[in-house]
Amino acid sequence: MRILGIETSCDDTAAAVLADGKILANIIASQTELHQKYGGVVPEIASRRHLELMIPVLEEAFATAQITPGELDGIAVTQGPGLVGSLLVGVSTAKALALTYKLPLVGIHHTEGHLFANLLVDPQLEPPFLCLTVSGGHTDLLLFKEPGQYQVLGRTRDDAAGEAFDKVARAMGLGYPGGPAIQKAAIGGDREAFALPRGLAHEETFDFSFSGLKTATATILQKTEEISDLAASFQWAVVEVLVERTIAAAKAHKIQSIALSGGVAANTLLREELAGRGREEGLYVSLPPVELCTDNAAMIAAVGSFRLERGERHSWDLNAVPNLPLP
Repeated sequence: MRILGIETSCDDTAAAVLADGKILANIIASQTELHQKYGGVVPEIASRRHLELMIPVLEEAFATAQITPGELDGIAVTQGPGLVGSLLVGVSTAKALALTYKLPLVGIHHTEGHLFANLLVDPQLEPPFLCLTVSGGHTDLLLFKEPGQYQVLGRTRDDAAGEAFDKVARAMGLGYPGGPAIQKAAIGGDREAFALPRGLAHEETFDFSFSGLKTATATILQKTEEISDLAASFQWAVVEVLVERTIAAAKAHKIQSIALSGGVAANTLLREELAGRGREEGLYVSLPPVELCTDNAAMIAAVGSFRLERGERHSWDLNAVPNLPLP
C-alpha cells in the first residue's frame, strides 16, 4: 500500500510517501529560522508559511519517492491536535488531493503518529511497549497495547517539557528553539550546581509538572550569572524526572520495552540516561533517529497505512480539531 502522509500541526511542513511500511520519501520544511526572532512559534505566521511551502514540499516528496499522486492508494493527514490554522492547511490539501485523484482519506492523531515512529525503523520493538512522547506540546506516558489500543499512564499537568525548555531558554537569552539552545549552554556546566525542584516528587503518580521548575529557574536566574551551570541543572532536572517516571511506569505495568518519541527525544542527555537506566533494569529501549523525533509525515503515513488497511475512511467533512482526543 502506497500512502501519502501530510503533517502541519505546528511549524513544520512535512510530506512523506510510504510503500508497504518502507519510507520512500520524508520531506520536512522547518520554519525555525522564521520564528526565532519572536522567541517561539507565532500561529498566524506559521499557517501562512505552510501555505507557501505545502506545494513545494509535496512536489519534492513525489520526486524523491519517484511516484505520482495517481499511483497512491490513500492519503493520511494530521487532523489534530495542534494549531488550528496550521492544521487546516494540511487537512485542506489532503482533501483536495483525495478528491482530485479519487483516493481514500483518513485523519490521524498527531500523538498516535509519534507512537508509530519507532515502529518504522526498529524491527525489535513489538507491542506491548511504553512510549514516552516529549515535545513542545506533549509530555505523555502511553502504553501501546497494540495498534489502535492505547492507555494514558501519565501526562503533564501544566507545561510540556519542550515548552519549559523554550520558556527557560528565552529567559536566559539563549534563543529559540529552547531544547538545543539549553543543551548547548549546558556543555561543561555542573548539573548539581543548583538544587532545582522535581515536580510531583512526593506524589505516587506517573504525571509530570514543570511549571514549578520553570519558576524556580527564573528566580535563580535573577541572582546568578552562571548560565552554563543553571542550564545544566535545569536540563538534568527535566531529564531525571522523565527517565525515572518512565522506568517506574514500565516496572509497575510489567512492560519490557520502552520507546522514546517527540522533538525532545533528540536531546542527547535524555537519550543517554533513558538507555542507561533501561539497561540497568533489563529493559529494551528504542531510540528513534533524529529525523523521526521532530514532527514528520512518515509517522502520519504509518498510522494511515494501518487505519486504511482496517477499512477506516473519513468523509469530505473532515476538519481540523486542535484539541483532538487520542483514539
